[in-house]
Amino acid sequence: MGRQRTEATESLLVRQGNDNLVYNEENGGVGDGGSVAVSDVTTILGLSTFVATCIAFGSGCAVGYSSPTESSIMEDLGLSVAEFSVFGSILSIGALLGSAISGKITDFLGRKLTMWILNLFYIGGWLAIAFAKTPWLLDLGRLSLGFTVGTFTYLMPVYISEITTKNVRGRFSVIPSLTVGWGISFMYIVGSFVSWRTLALIATIPGLLQLLPLFFIPESPRWLAKVGRDKELEDVLLCLRGNKADIFNEAAEIKDYVESLKSFSKEGILEIFQKKYFRPLLTLVGMIILMNLGGANAFSFYSGVIFVSAGLSSMVGLITLATTQTIVGVLGIILIDKLGRRPLQLVSTAGLCFSCFLTGLSFLLKESNWWDQGSPALAFIGLLVYTGSYIVGSGIPWLLLSELFPINVKGSAGSICNFMGSCSGWVVAYYFNFLTEWSSTGTFFIFSACCAANFILSATMVPETKGRTLEEIQASITQSLD
Repeated sequence: MGRQRTEATESLLVRQGNDNLVYNEENGGVGDGGSVAVSDVTTILGLSTFVATCIAFGSGCAVGYSSPTESSIMEDLGLSVAEFSVFGSILSIGALLGSAISGKITDFLGRKLTMWILNLFYIGGWLAIAFAKTPWLLDLGRLSLGFTVGTFTYLMPVYISEITTKNVRGRFSVIPSLTVGWGISFMYIVGSFVSWRTLALIATIPGLLQLLPLFFIPESPRWLAKVGRDKELEDVLLCLRGNKADIFNEAAEIKDYVESLKSFSKEGILEIFQKKYFRPLLTLVGMIILMNLGGANAFSFYSGVIFVSAGLSSMVGLITLATTQTIVGVLGIILIDKLGRRPLQLVSTAGLCFSCFLTGLSFLLKESNWWDQGSPALAFIGLLVYTGSYIVGSGIPWLLLSELFPINVKGSAGSICNFMGSCSGWVVAYYFNFLTEWSSTGTFFIFSACCAANFILSATMVPETKGRTLEEIQASITQSLD
């Protein structure tokens, strides 16, 4: 069986026909002199990415909604602090539920149908909040949004990586991470000028914008191969690569690899714990947990305090953060398929470590009365560096998740990673206030240590995946660990 598996995976790494008929994906097709080049970027691929970015922007809106609306919601509905705390935190409960089943639901229903369902949950959640007269309806809407956020975190990078070519897979997969930050900033800014009900109605726009494009975007070709819909697979590849593109070799590679997986492995949650998958699974779980323990939620919570201490208004601070996110995020999108995932991950974790240390140092100086005038500036610089570093690397673990695991275990791996990420994010959000009461300085130094651990993990365990097809990546990992 091991020999059969090795031969099957080796045959996927190089596919060559007779005479001068050699497939070259990078140059765009079959080099027989008369074929049409495969296009890395097509209108349908752009439309599919637009749908993904809408969902990502909407997730950012859900995360950023409670902060600017807290006082007005409590006043209008007569909520106590405890009731509003339930409203704010129930998003995390919904995210935990969504993350726990995200892999399985996308495997069972397909990527496209899952997007339809998420969109209904998303629009329905905001409408429930906008027209809520009682706390339970408010909480139900927030729970629905949390489910959307939790499922989206896994679905989007997987879907985009499965429809793109190896030359642009990285940059298209990390675009949604950038728009999440835009959604959060959008809520903070617009929420300063409109009522909480109006803000909830405005937040439905990303969902409404998806309704028409969802009819036209394709299903994942890898998922179609998995469920045996080979004819649709070829039609989808033509749609994604161009109607006149030669997709014969790409379609054959996908189908052969999926068939080889079926011949020597089964689906199921226990399959992911095989030796060949356990190391990449452990690496990704560690990266995601350490990234969350590095204080992403804490910096979001503390940003307003840091703005004020630095002598800036919240509006100016938010615009500065959004500008930093955009510039650094676009730079990361450009570089990820040129430099690779691993270098950007190392730069990101090093920047996170430095920024947390800088912020902790600013609190130490302030508490010790050593540099009262300069410590707010240090905190603000730390916040900007953290924001830029986070936006560069936040999508890389999820991109690697979509690249490293074959489709028969990707759902199980996604559910595990997503659930562990949601749990660790909740832990930081819940205990952050207790930690700062103990010591703000110590809290951010702990965050810095977690980021340093993430740097070491990334430097020693993370493989490079740029410039290779998904089948090549997964076959090489299977061979090296067998």
